[in-house]
Amino acid sequence: MSSIHSGNLIIGQSGGATAVINASLVGAVEAALTSQRINGIYGMHHGIEGLLKEDIIDLRQQPSSIWPQLVHTPSAALGSCRYKLQPHDLERTIEILKRYDIRYLLYIGGNDSADTAHQIAQAARQANYELYILSIPKTIDNDLPFTDHCPGYGSAARFIAQATQDSTLNTLSIPWHYPVKVIETMGRDAGWLTASAALGKRSETDAPHILLLPEQPFREQTFLTQVEDIYRRLGYVIIVVAEAMRDDKGQALGTAGQAGLDAFQHPLLSGAAQYLVELVKRELKIRARFDKPGDLQRMSSTSISKPDQEEAYLVGKMGVQALLAGESDKMITLVRHTEPDYHCTTGLADLDTVANVQRLIPDHYLNADKTMVTQAFYNYALPLIGAPLIPASKLEMTRIQ
Repeated sequence: MSSIHSGNLIIGQSGGATAVINASLVGAVEAALTSQRINGIYGMHHGIEGLLKEDIIDLRQQPSSIWPQLVHTPSAALGSCRYKLQPHDLERTIEILKRYDIRYLLYIGGNDSADTAHQIAQAARQANYELYILSIPKTIDNDLPFTDHCPGYGSAARFIAQATQDSTLNTLSIPWHYPVKVIETMGRDAGWLTASAALGKRSETDAPHILLLPEQPFREQTFLTQVEDIYRRLGYVIIVVAEAMRDDKGQALGTAGQAGLDAFQHPLLSGAAQYLVELVKRELKIRARFDKPGDLQRMSSTSISKPDQEEAYLVGKMGVQALLAGESDKMITLVRHTEPDYHCTTGLADLDTVANVQRLIPDHYLNADKTMVTQAFYNYALPLIGAPLIPASKLEMTRIQ
């Protein structure tokens, strides 16, 4: 597809916000500001849902001082949405884009956002409207295909890894009070975030002791046997479970806590950790409790990973450059390099191969019983979380004779 001479750019953010999603916005805006072929720079207020309402922001009118500040600000500055395009929306979308002379469109989001971008690209093609549209990857679930990893994951992984270590110290201070602790992470179908809880683990006895990932069916008796064995050996057990953990029949744990479906028919789950706590108390007669970080795990400004932030900026910047080069109906990807040191460049993947496709955690990142990660996962994930985690110091318990 050949490049066009000039036109307006619009940018949207969609899906669950992250600690670094605004860095992608800033990367795109700053790249657009240097281009003579981009006239207006607009923002969708609350993603595609806002565009359909013609709730559009003029980003050129923002003070220049806002962009370096926004890089370090979590959540979606433009506002986000979880809106599934209806067939009648596409015609209106193209009509609005035409009216505002929008020729370039960047949509920042995950799997469902990639699908939205792909549908708009197809609609523009059918309407013979010259539109260049790209998807910018973003998801803490880290489950988009064709990219080495997703912006947003490294910061969320850093939060979970540090939080697991910190919460464990509380358990160790009075191990007989609540010797079994369950920490619940986000993650719809992929266990990348749950696995990240182990990034502070240095020995077999360190926490976490059990990881329950949604790729593997939950087997109650196997779990109880493992908990009891670790409790007998160590006196405490730290378990990290994905909120979407399912049994071997595909039923989500703690289904009683399900809060319905989102616009894309994904279940809104809540209850896996509580289910496990009640199971341990009932079957093993051991005191247990749970921690649920919730939105904090994807929105903590104190846990922003520097590489994650820089890569989020990079995909936004390169998204604009790819649009200007005539690329469309594609997603920007991150390509890993390890020489001379870890860094990423960018590539492109066709949206029709990305939309609604999930990349699950591969078997070689997990041990034989699929409840702990291997060295291969450490090699993959540690560069993404940035600086080393804050280490815990422990007193030597030398008693007076």
